[in-house]
Amino acid sequence: MDIQLASLNKKFARDWIFNNLDFKFNQGKKYAITGNNGSGKTTLLRIIAGIDHPSSGNITYSVNGKNVSGDHIYKLLSYAGPYTELVEEFSLSELLDFYLKFKPLEIGKNEFITKTGFQGFEDKIVKNFSSGMKQKLKLGLAIFTQNNLVLLDEPTSNFDQINTNWYLDIIKKNYPEKTIIICSNQKIEYDFCDQVLNIMDFKNR
Repeated sequence: MDIQLASLNKKFARDWIFNNLDFKFNQGKKYAITGNNGSGKTTLLRIIAGIDHPSSGNITYSVNGKNVSGDHIYKLLSYAGPYTELVEEFSLSELLDFYLKFKPLEIGKNEFITKTGFQGFEDKIVKNFSSGMKQKLKLGLAIFTQNNLVLLDEPTSNFDQINTNWYLDIIKKNYPEKTIIICSNQKIEYDFCDQVLNIMDFKNR
C-alpha cells in the first residue's frame, strides 16, 4: 500500500501536535515514526489507521495504483500496540478461530501457533497469559494477517530478550506486498527500517 500524507496537521485544544506534515509511505517498505515521549507518534499512527482524524490536510491510500477510500482502509490493515485489546475470555485456540472469522491469516492456525511459540498453550485462557505473551500474540496477528498495511506501536513493550529477538527475526523478513510502519523511540525496534519519519521535524512549522 502507498500512503501519501499532504499538509497534515493535528491540534489538541490550543496545542499543535504536528504541522504541515508531508510524507509518502511506499508499498513493500518499512518505516519508523520516531520522536520524544508524548510527541504525537501514536496520534499519527492512529490517523493513518483511520481511527483518529487530522485537524486539516489529506491522506490518500492506494494499492497497486488503485485508490482506496479512507472509510475502507480498516479492511486492509492490522494494528498492534500495548494498549490494543484481545478477547481475553477465549482460549488461544478459540481466539484464533474467532479472529479468522473476520480476517484471514497468511499461514494456517497450527503454523501460527508454532511460529509464535505457543505450542502447548492452545487451551490456555488468554487473560492468564503474561503481558509479554499477550504482546507477542498481538504482534503475531498483526504481522501474519493477510493485509496491505501493518501498524506497530512500541512493538517490544513487555518483551524479554528472547521475545525481542523473535520480533526482530520476524519483522526483518521481506514482505513485498505490505507497508510496515513502526512507532518507537527505541532504535532496536526500527534500525532495519528503510526510512525514518521524526515527528519532531514537523512541530511549529
